[in-house]
Amino acid sequence: MKPGTAGRPDPVQGPVRWEEALLPSPGHQVPVRVYRPGTRPGGWLVWAHGGSWQYGSAAQWHEVTADLARFSGCGVVSVDYRLAPAHRYPAALLDVLTAVRWARREAVRETGAPLVAVGGDSSGGTLAASAALVLRDSGEPLVGQFLAYPPFDPACRAPSYRADAQAYPSADQLRAAWQRYRGSAPVHPRSDVLYSTPLEARDVGGVAPAVLAVGDQDPVVDDVRAYADTLRRAGVPTSLRLFHDTPHAALVMPPRQWSTERVHPMRQWLGRMVAARFSTVTTDNPQQEEM
Repeated sequence: MKPGTAGRPDPVQGPVRWEEALLPSPGHQVPVRVYRPGTRPGGWLVWAHGGSWQYGSAAQWHEVTADLARFSGCGVVSVDYRLAPAHRYPAALLDVLTAVRWARREAVRETGAPLVAVGGDSSGGTLAASAALVLRDSGEPLVGQFLAYPPFDPACRAPSYRADAQAYPSADQLRAAWQRYRGSAPVHPRSDVLYSTPLEARDVGGVAPAVLAVGDQDPVVDDVRAYADTLRRAGVPTSLRLFHDTPHAALVMPPRQWSTERVHPMRQWLGRMVAARFSTVTTDNPQQEEM
């Protein structure tokens, strides 16, 4: 364990404490950073960082996950999942699932209920959405899923990928990232699998309530809107916020680069949505209360 504190104290939550840990998993251990807000956590959010499934780490996402703990008042587990191409699908997804199951046990120990949500940004958001479907299939309910600008279509066919030739990530960059992560096989709907993308699910009904955030300048915006529509048609409680004048990877950008607000608007909004979700669930059936 390597303890520390993160950032300036929030006037309500106080400082965020954090430590590094290794979670046992078949054949290896999953490194994580565990964040605890100043108050006793009211549940746990397992977070998967972005980086096109190939880059990034819990350390590089430190300020993001510390802010999520601060704004939500929940514990956050930031997963250092195995990266492609050295570790291809489904290695990263399995590591996220390991962290979810650890957090579930921790939540039961602390609160008496399995109050756990999953989330991620960019490729980590894709992992989180896929994990939510796997956990639905296995009968392990989540409080919610919190997805920041996740790509869903390995072919990158939506018009938003062609709207701005200078925007990051380009369709070519994302298609190459998808190929390094999951190979070149086409997406075919199937069931009872470790999904590489939610588009492989025959039906998304019964998955955890979803909160999605994306910028209006993000090439993946059409993917996010389409998935929100798919969730709603399936009866899944879904909230989508479109952030104005906002590019991809907004969570890891200093807010001064793209916002006049003093606090980081997307981190704050997601954290508050996590807090609102946890405050409305019941311990008897945490997936049935709507946001």
